[in-house]
Order: sequence, then structure tokens, then C-alpha cells
Amino acid sequence: MRTFIKLSFIGLLVAAISLPAKAQEGNKETIAIPLSSPGEKGKLEVGLVNGSINVAAYDGKDVIIEAVAGGGKNDDRGVVTPSGMKRISSNPMELEATEKGNTVKVSTNSWAVTMTLNIKVPKNFDLKLSTVNDGDIDVKGVTGAHEISNVNGEITMTQVGGSTVLNTVNGDIKVTLESVNPEAQMAFTTLNGDVDVTFPAAVKATAKMRSDRGDIFSDFDMVIEKSAPKVDKSSSNGVYKVSIEDWVFGKINGGGKEYLFKTMQGDVYIRKK
Repeated sequence: MRTFIKLSFIGLLVAAISLPAKAQEGNKETIAIPLSSPGEKGKLEVGLVNGSINVAAYDGKDVIIEAVAGGGKNDDRGVVTPSGMKRISSNPMELEATEKGNTVKVSTNSWAVTMTLNIKVPKNFDLKLSTVNDGDIDVKGVTGAHEISNVNGEITMTQVGGSTVLNTVNGDIKVTLESVNPEAQMAFTTLNGDVDVTFPAAVKATAKMRSDRGDIFSDFDMVIEKSAPKVDKSSSNGVYKVSIEDWVFGKINGGGKEYLFKTMQGDVYIRKK
């Protein structure tokens, strides 16, 4: 089954459209996306340019998407509304959602309009989420293979399970994993921010850790190995270049799949639950 839904509205003026399970309130729209195979594993793919993404697991069978215009960190631009007038956005918010084979893909015009997406999915769902500016990503209670990136904002995940590959540039990463996929590698990296991850106490992993301008902390009883610096040499156009990489490795409960933790300016916290 393939489902396609498109919505568009401007500020206080909302276009009249017919959608299943739709609620309408000011500059907010809620739509329900039915899955081809309810009860089976699914996947959600969302990418924003400006805005936040919040995903939470629930007991239903559909994917519920609530789209809210505005709500960005930098929405207050100091614009003064003339007396007796109301401000109406000149940029319509547009959202398209398609479903095929239990994969739901959401696309928007967030390059023009800052928005917040609040999405509910069944618990057993893979997530591929990204945003660039003016927002954070928050995930609660979802178990699956998660690939999440944010350029200027935080990534927070609580009560999640499975595996995660997370990356930010300017923002903290904070994750609490209730369960892990023992066959999957994971990565938690940021350029400017802290990396704070909590695992089940019995997790088996080999931590590959690095903080250029910070410290690394853990309450796991790790067997620590500091590798010899890796030196890469190259020459081009008469220029000779040498780069050195220095990592700390730690075996958790005897070791296992590699988990990468890296920040340039910040601290790394590896905790046990």
C-alpha cells in the first residue's frame, strides 16, 4: 500500500483540505499515516533545514504527525506588529508524507519556514532523522536502528533500544539506552558539546574514545588500552603532510562491538544503568 498526503497552510489562514484523522488548530496540523503492515517493523525518514523533530513511541498502529509552524529558537526577530493589526506569515508551511512498505518519508519546505514536527510511531521503528538550524531532536521509547544528525542543536534520546549512530556539530548528545543490539556498532560524535551515554550494566562493547579539549569519564570497570598514535603521511604538490590520531580504547564487560565516542570541545560520559 502506498499513501501520499500533502498539507499547506499560512499562519492564521489555514487551507481547507480533507485528510483522515485530521485535527486543525491555528497554525498546527495533525495527520495520521496508516502503515502497509501494521504491527510489523517500520521506518521513519525526516529531514529538516530549520526546526525541531520530536519522536515518541506509542501503542497505536499508525504514524501520527503533528506539524507546527514556527517554534524555532530564533523566531523572535524583533518585528513590531502595528497597532490594531495581526501578523500573518507570508511563507506557507508545506509538508508531504508518503508511505510504502512500512517506510514513512516526510518532506517539508523547512528551508523557508521554521517548524516543529511532533511524531508518534509504534515502538518497533527505525529512525533516520536530521535537522540543520534552529532546533533540537528528541526521541523517546523507540527501539530500532537509529541514524540521527543535527548541525546546530542537541540530540536527546531516552528509554530507547537497538543501535544508534548520532552526530552533531554544535550541540550535546545525551542518550539512555534500555537495550542494545549486540551485533551492531554504534557512534556518538560531536564537534562542540558533551557526549553523555547510559547503557545497560551488562552491555558488552569496546569503547573507542577521544576528546581533544575535554575529559572522559565512566563508571564502568573498563580495561583501558591506549593505542600507539597512528601516523598518516602524504605528499602532494611538493607539500609533505603528517597527521597523528590518538585514541583510547576500553573493554566493557570483556569487550564486544566497537562503540565510538568523540568530541573536540567537550567531555565524554559513559554511564551504566
